[in-house]
Amino acid sequence: MSKRVLIVVVVAILLLVMSGIVWARGAPEEEVYPDRTVTIVVPWAAGGGTDRVARFWADEFQRELDTPFVVENRTGGSGAVGHSAGATAAADGYTITMVTFELATLESMGLADLTYADFEYLLQMNEDAAGVIVRSDAPWESLDELLEDIRNNPGQITFSGTAVGGVWDLARVGMLLEAGIDPDDTTWIPSEGAAPAITDLLGGHVDVITNSLPEAQSQLEAGDLRALAVMSDERNPTFPDVPTLKELGIDWSGGTWRGFSVPVGTPDAVKQVLIEAGQRIADSQRFRDFMDDAGFGIRLRLGEDYAEFVEEEHYTWQTIIREVGF
Repeated sequence: MSKRVLIVVVVAILLLVMSGIVWARGAPEEEVYPDRTVTIVVPWAAGGGTDRVARFWADEFQRELDTPFVVENRTGGSGAVGHSAGATAAADGYTITMVTFELATLESMGLADLTYADFEYLLQMNEDAAGVIVRSDAPWESLDELLEDIRNNPGQITFSGTAVGGVWDLARVGMLLEAGIDPDDTTWIPSEGAAPAITDLLGGHVDVITNSLPEAQSQLEAGDLRALAVMSDERNPTFPDVPTLKELGIDWSGGTWRGFSVPVGTPDAVKQVLIEAGQRIADSQRFRDFMDDAGFGIRLRLGEDYAEFVEEEHYTWQTIIREVGF
């Protein structure tokens, strides 16, 4: 056997041996998502409706995917801080954002260079109408009485519920315009969300709040607060005695929505894991019971349907904001 042939034989034997070692050890394991803690960014304060929904879903995602999901409240800038933090996070699936209605208004309000195009969309689980809520000892027994007082005493009555130009502020503006009242005849006191606004209302620091009825459910049920109206097409079954604006002759509805999104560029396989887990959660009795008990409205949109909805919201509210002059 020549030296060259011997070398070829030896190399072939070594390759066979190395192949056997790789086969015995097995191929490298594929990374399984998720394999570490996932953060859910919430742009609003702890204790509010968005935070409560996010914490329920964090627990359910953890149950479904056997991995910790934790909520991080990133407040400020009328939702701009939290939404921006979520949009600019690493696109690896380990940061999810609880996107809210305000995403559709941030650019138009000049609050952030951020739009629907800065996220990719997993699922929407909720829509809720705005309510008009006062303290139980307030002098107004009906919405008509409140509106008449605003007409007679312009600039004297204060509202709150979220930041300037947030969903509950815009809901107030739409209601007043439709009722023939200049929104500037009331004063908006900004807050970082429903929870602190409710505290301010109970403490007598503001006169009225416009936020969803579920966010004030415990105070409404305890008799500390009273709802005068809800800005929906139909009455909320959890609050059947609260009339809609349309029943009261004001043709206006408005409210918020919530859903999960991830940064642009997140791998499709990661998004699919989260969407499939989200579908299972949304189909569960635990989810329906949670939403019913809290009075939150259920509205499920997945993937592209959710993305198309958010894009439509952007252009709808852009038009309204420009007309109002914010």
